[in-house]
Amino acid sequence: LLGMKAMEAPAVPGLISLHNFSDRLGELLVHFHVMRLEGAFLLWVGSAASLSSLAVAMCGRHDSVPVATCILGDTSDTTSSSFAQRLAKKTKKQVFVSYNLPTTDGKIALLVENRIKKEMEAFPEKF
Repeated sequence: LLGMKAMEAPAVPGLISLHNFSDRLGELLVHFHVMRLEGAFLLWVGSAASLSSLAVAMCGRHDSVPVATCILGDTSDTTSSSFAQRLAKKTKKQVFVSYNLPTTDGKIALLVENRIKKEMEAFPEKF
C-alpha cells in the first residue's frame, strides 16, 4: 500500500486540488488527505474517519517561527499545531492540520512526518 493513490484532482492555480495517499507505518495503516488552496493547504492524517483536532499555522512578516493555534480539539494535545507550524515554516504557506491517529507514540508521529516530507518532495505541486 506504499504510496497508494486514491483520488486525484489536477493542480490548477486558483482552484482547490485534492491529493490522497496511504502508507503502513509500523502496524498502522495511515491515510493522508491534502486539500491545496491558493497560498494554503489542509492536511488530514488518520487511520479512520474522524476530525478530532484541527490547527492552523502561518508565517508572520517579523517572526522567525510561524504562529500556530488549535481551532478544534484538546488544546493540551499539540500534535496538530506542531505539525502545522513545521509545515508552515517549510512551505511559507498557511497550513491547516488535522492529526487524528489513536496513538500519541512519538515514533509514529516521526514516521508520519517523514512520510509527509517524502510526499512533498515527490509532489511539491500538491502542497
